[in-house]
Amino acid sequence: MKAAVIDGVGQPFQVQDIDIANPIGREVLIDVRASGLCHSDMHVAETNVGFPMPALLGHEIAGVVAEVGPDVTEFRVGDHVVSSPIHSCGHCRGCLTGRPYQCRHPQETQRAPGQAPRLSRNGEVLTQFIGVGGFAEQVIVHENTVVSVSRDIPFDRAALLGCGVVTGAGAAINSARIRPGDTVAVIGCGGVGLNVIQGAALAGARRIIAIDLQPAKLELAKVFGATDIINAGAGDSVQAVKDLTGGGVTCAFEVIGLKQTAMDAVAMLDIGGTAFLIGVQKPETRLEVTPFGDLMGKQKGIRGVAMGSTNLKIDIPMYAELYLQGRFKLDELVSNRISLEQINEGYELLRGGSVARSVITSF
Repeated sequence: MKAAVIDGVGQPFQVQDIDIANPIGREVLIDVRASGLCHSDMHVAETNVGFPMPALLGHEIAGVVAEVGPDVTEFRVGDHVVSSPIHSCGHCRGCLTGRPYQCRHPQETQRAPGQAPRLSRNGEVLTQFIGVGGFAEQVIVHENTVVSVSRDIPFDRAALLGCGVVTGAGAAINSARIRPGDTVAVIGCGGVGLNVIQGAALAGARRIIAIDLQPAKLELAKVFGATDIINAGAGDSVQAVKDLTGGGVTCAFEVIGLKQTAMDAVAMLDIGGTAFLIGVQKPETRLEVTPFGDLMGKQKGIRGVAMGSTNLKIDIPMYAELYLQGRFKLDELVSNRISLEQINEGYELLRGGSVARSVITSF
């Protein structure tokens, strides 16, 4: 099949022919119809975080089931599906208590050592990013990472349900458990940040403050439910949030992945507020907080969030239904549609901050 492969950190994507295995056990082979370009892939492509190369990145896909392994019970050929990078064994404490995003044995959704690799190039094993490897004509994944969706949802919008939507909206609804009347600040209004905003709006937040450097993104944030916007380049964002709220917010979401914006999220909290860190930070990043002044004196909390604390088998169908009801925005998230050959150009646009999501729809 055709795929966009990266051979090393800092190198461009190269569209090549690679080999994909037949599904075994509980694996599902999917013909990819849409694959979103996410910041996480760009971070791995540009930053040495120890991820094995060469690799097939991409983890936000929608498509049609082409073939299933002999032990698959949930899917049939022809099903419209979304795959997500949330891997769950199905039998550990996290999975059995409804928290598959805290699975203790996610490696069980991968092939065991000694088995033939799922992806290879001229006999060389390719790393399958987060168990998906979605920048390709097909993906082969475990059925626990796959969810059926309505045929009424276009593939380019359905793909976003697998990562950007659940990460953002889930952070607001599941991780923060926002209640009507809460006040919220969202630092970073890309694809994930916009979903934090609409998740907070759906949950009934009284005030939702969007913070970004891009005026176009701030205008889009209002479409998704922001009640106030702050251009971070125009002054002190922390003070602006405190002025707007009379002291600070209940929940602050950092969706960029910078030390300074993470510190800002903590600083703009009201007494008893919590900062939720979503953006991918560099491994060596350390935050300075005062246990007495911040954590005890002002009763603030700091929490890392992975994949929006999502139960994909429940949450993805819920967002899909809300979209079909006209209560959840997906159309506005797709900034442009590109071909697989345009992936490097697509990431240049994402790097420049001018798009919410580019989606590969032509392979």
